[in-house]
Order: sequence, then structure tokens, then C-alpha cells
Amino acid sequence: MQHVGHKGPLIGMTGTFLQLIRNEGPRSLYLGLTPALTRSVLYGGLRLGLYEPTKYCFDWAFGSSNILVKIASGAFAGAFSTGLTNPVEVLKVRLQMNPNAAPIAEMREIVSKEGIGALWKGVGPAMVRAAALTASQLATYDETKLILVKRTSLEEGFHLHLCSSMVAGVVSTLITAPMDMIKTRLMLQQGSEDSRIYRNGFHCGYKVVRKEGPMALYKGGFAIFARLGPQTMITFILCEKLRALAGLHTM
Repeated sequence: MQHVGHKGPLIGMTGTFLQLIRNEGPRSLYLGLTPALTRSVLYGGLRLGLYEPTKYCFDWAFGSSNILVKIASGAFAGAFSTGLTNPVEVLKVRLQMNPNAAPIAEMREIVSKEGIGALWKGVGPAMVRAAALTASQLATYDETKLILVKRTSLEEGFHLHLCSSMVAGVVSTLITAPMDMIKTRLMLQQGSEDSRIYRNGFHCGYKVVRKEGPMALYKGGFAIFARLGPQTMITFILCEKLRALAGLHTM
């Protein structure tokens, strides 16, 4: 969110971290934690849980489970899950920008001042971002596993899951960082339609590139990878282990 609408040098991840600690205290690093955890349980569970059944449905319908089917399955699972959980994401972003607000009070204020539709602000870019994220994560992980098993000595197990999830984390970060930035800008907008800077996701992307330069789409890119990379690895490794404990086949 630095230099919105303007070009200029960014403080960077380390500078922002130190500035938050100095000005707002360690607690500021966990602003919006409650809705973030709530969304992770709902959104994360739905998108991971829907991927396999969707892939089987597409396989049954089209008689194929190639990379395109995997991408389509991940895109559907991600978009559908985000459409349901977008209000929690909006609340999380608002709480991160308002240190003194309580989750329930902030939710009531959003609805009373901006209407129930405000809870679905940025849902379009959020669904696109989630579709791209889930498709790139799951399809890349799925396909990387197959390639590594065929072309290397790696077998089903921790090391295969770790390598595959690392590749998935890098690919998903590169694809989703611009969408993440656009989604956040839209969710933070307040006021009437006439007073808003951005009309929709495409308009936001256009204005960002025009006023701040193309690289502005990757503002916070390293911070996104620092979160998404480890999250992807932990998610897939734990998911594979839990599936094994439950008696299910690997992903």
C-alpha cells in the first residue's frame, strides 16, 4: 500500500517490519489474526477438499487427467471457496489497517456504513487470484511430483513432497502477486462509487501500471513469497501426511 497512486522508493519488507515494531509494537504484526485464521480454515479446507473430487469429475466427463484438467480443477476449487469466504478476507484487511477495531464491531460498521455488498468488495479479483493460486499451486505440485518420480530417484515421501511444494510455492507467487496487490487495493476502498479511485480490478491494474509503473504490480512480492512459499510447503507436506494417516491415497 506504499505510495498509492505515485511512484517512489519503497521501504521494503525489512524496513516495514522494523517500522511496525517501532511505531505500533509487536502486536501490530498480528492484526486481523482472528479473521485470517477463520478464513484459512474455511477457504483452505474448501479449496484443498474440492480439488480431488473436481479432478475426478472432470476426468469422468472428459476421459483425461492431464495438466489442463488439473489447472481447471484447481481454478474451480479456488474461485468457489473465495466467493464464499470473501467477507472474512475484507474484514481481515480492514482490521490490519485499523489497530483499535474489534472484529464484530468492524463488521457491523462496514455493513451499516457501506451496505452488505461491501463485504464482497474485490470479490472479482479475489476469485481470479484464488483460481490462479489454487490452480498454480495444486496443478504445479501434482505435475512436479509426476515429473520428479519419472526422471529422478525420488520416491513417494517427505523429500518428494518438499521439492514439489517448493516449486509450487515459487510458481504460485509469480502468478498471483499482481492479483493480490489489486485485490488489497480494492478491499481498502471506502466511500460511494463516485468517490472511489478504482472502479474494478482491470481499472485498478491499469491505473497502477500507468501511475506507478509495471513493477508496482509486484509491490510486496518478496513479502508475498516469504509467506506463500513456506505456507505452500507446510500445507502440502501436512496434507500428504494427514491423507496417509486417514488411509487415503497421495495427491
